[in-house]
Amino acid sequence: MQSKHEVNRLILTISCYSKRGIVADISSYLVINGCNIVDSSQFDDLETGKFFMRVTFISEEGVTLQELSKGFADICKKFSMKASFHNEHERMKVILMVSRFGHCLNDLLYRWQVGALLIDIVGIVSNHLDYRKAIVDYDIPFYHINITKETKREAEQKLREIIRKSSAELIILTRYMQILSEELCHEMKGKIINIHHSFLPSFKGAHAYKQAYQRGVKLIGATAHYVTADLDEGPIIEQDVARITHAQNSDDYIAIGRDIESQVLARAVYAHIQHRTFINGNRVVVFPATPGSYALKKMR
Repeated sequence: MQSKHEVNRLILTISCYSKRGIVADISSYLVINGCNIVDSSQFDDLETGKFFMRVTFISEEGVTLQELSKGFADICKKFSMKASFHNEHERMKVILMVSRFGHCLNDLLYRWQVGALLIDIVGIVSNHLDYRKAIVDYDIPFYHINITKETKREAEQKLREIIRKSSAELIILTRYMQILSEELCHEMKGKIINIHHSFLPSFKGAHAYKQAYQRGVKLIGATAHYVTADLDEGPIIEQDVARITHAQNSDDYIAIGRDIESQVLARAVYAHIQHRTFINGNRVVVFPATPGSYALKKMR
């Protein structure tokens, strides 16, 4: 007999304007349908009046996600809410995009390879050929899309085709150094995650760490955010910093910065694929991870 830790847990996420009775109706609905709640997080934004909730539960009497979703329509209508049901172990289809800095890409690939990052990588896209041979060893489709000022529109159309054919649900920019068009940002709103050094906009460009070293900064960090048409201004998912001393040189800054970028991006990706993020205007509500969220799964 399977224990509750071995049974696939299901997830319900909802967002709407706050009204009395939402939590009571959701709890009653799940109980009536033979479900046992194992974790619940909620946030009532008093400034905007918006309400967000994530519930993890087990269907103990065999009611399926499709049945639960269909029967939940009346509650959605009552509260004018957006609601989604998910299987905790359902793998999101993901495209990784990279240019020439591979630390974030390699970190995510390792987590995926050992089974700690439950995603399906349906393709890796790059405007360079640096990582083509390494990616082939992972048995993942590699797409080289060369980009120049004159071919930018054509290149992005190729990217759209890859997204469409692979049915990708999330794009992760693992230090991809090209700007996506406003149209694509709108089409994939809330489905593109980027990582950058937190020195922007104070230290812009490819040599931000060198500039930080020259200015003698004492904290360096990284920010993961959803991509919008406003460059590097999207809603923030995750951030972290590390303290620097005068004894460290610019190479140390780069090494420490890359470690932070990899960790911050990974945490942002985990939050997204576990359905713990909710875009709230220019901000992101991020609920805490549930027990077992980061546990290593069986090796592939």
